[in-house]
Amino acid sequence: MIEIKNLKKQFGETVACNIDAFTINDGDILGLVGNNGAGKTTLFRMLLDLLQADEGSVVIDGINPAESEAWKQFVGAYIDEGFLIDFLTPEEYFAFLGKISGMTQTEVDERLKDFEQLAAGEVFGQKKLIRNLSAGNKQKVGIISALFLRPKIVILDEPFNFLDPSSQLILKHVLTDYAQATGATLIISSHNLQHTVDISNRIALLEHGVVIRDLPNSQGSANAELEEYFGG
Repeated sequence: MIEIKNLKKQFGETVACNIDAFTINDGDILGLVGNNGAGKTTLFRMLLDLLQADEGSVVIDGINPAESEAWKQFVGAYIDEGFLIDFLTPEEYFAFLGKISGMTQTEVDERLKDFEQLAAGEVFGQKKLIRNLSAGNKQKVGIISALFLRPKIVILDEPFNFLDPSSQLILKHVLTDYAQATGATLIISSHNLQHTVDISNRIALLEHGVVIRDLPNSQGSANAELEEYFGG
C-alpha cells in the first residue's frame, strides 16, 4: 500500500503537487491521467525519492523512501531513458541487473522469455548499444527492466510513448497479465486515455497537482466522465 499525506511541491509560482491524502491499495492498477503540467511526473519522482517534497510524505509499505532505501527491493520503475545504462547492449544490461540481484545467466535468459513478444525481435540480438536503439526500443528495454525482477509495485510514466500500435496492444496484455499473475500494484501515467481505461481498475485525474477525481473503473466505467472532462 502507498499512502500520500499532505504532499506538496512547488516550482516558483507553479504548484506541481498538492495532495492532501491519497491511498493506493495493494493490487490496484491505477491509471494516472491529466493534461500536460498536471503533475504526474512530479508525483512519480517524489514517490521514487528522485525529487524532494516541500511538505508532506510518501509511505510505501510502511517505508518512507526519503528515510530508507529498503523499498527499492520491491519497486520497479521506468520514467525515462535516464533510468537505463545506455552504453551497454540490452543483453549486457539485463545480465547486470540479474547479477546484482543474485540471478544466474540461465535465470536471466529464462526471465527474458516472458518479454519476447514485446521485444518483437527488435531489442535483443541486434548487437546495438541501448543508446543506439530507436526511441520505441529504448522504451521497451525500460519497461522490461521495470518488470524484470518481478516487483510487487510497478511505476511507469507514459509507457505507451514511442511504441507502434502493435506494441501498444502487446504492452496492454503484458501489464494486465503481469498484474494477474503476481498480484502486483501498477501505477501508470499516460496521455492515451483508451489504453489507460482498458487496463486500469481505478483512475486518478490530476489537475494542477491536485487529485480532483478518484474514479472506480469497472469495465471502463470511468470512460464517460474522462471524455467529458478532456472533451469539454
